[in-house]
Amino acid sequence: MIQANSLILSTMARVLLPLQLLFSVFMLLRGHDLPGGGFIAGLIAAAAFILYLFAYGVPAAQRLLRVDPRTIAGVGLVIGTLAAVPPIFFGLPFFTGLWWYPELPLIGPVSINTPLIFDIGVYLTVVGSVLTIAIFLAEAEE
Repeated sequence: MIQANSLILSTMARVLLPLQLLFSVFMLLRGHDLPGGGFIAGLIAAAAFILYLFAYGVPAAQRLLRVDPRTIAGVGLVIGTLAAVPPIFFGLPFFTGLWWYPELPLIGPVSINTPLIFDIGVYLTVVGSVLTIAIFLAEAEE
């Protein structure tokens, strides 16, 4: 079993997991105008779960995920593909970016755009793919 029996590693994995996930969301949302985006944010999120996997083992990491990583990757592929379709209905080329500004009660106007939806799809695909590989390698080690 790939699991380090280190008090420091197990403590830091629990502390760093939420911080890394928060930073990955920051990188995801920042990536349209500055460096970042779905790919690097997905790698950061996957690294958080891999650190947890090293500290507590594969079964604990799978319980924390609650969803099979292959399912996460598949959902990401579907979301990324669906983000490319709306421009077709407006007579625009495939993958053209579209922005909507709906008014939400108590919040006000928000921006919904196809590039962000595509980045979310990339994020989920990268997280699912990297975790699938990491879990497979960790289980093969056992």
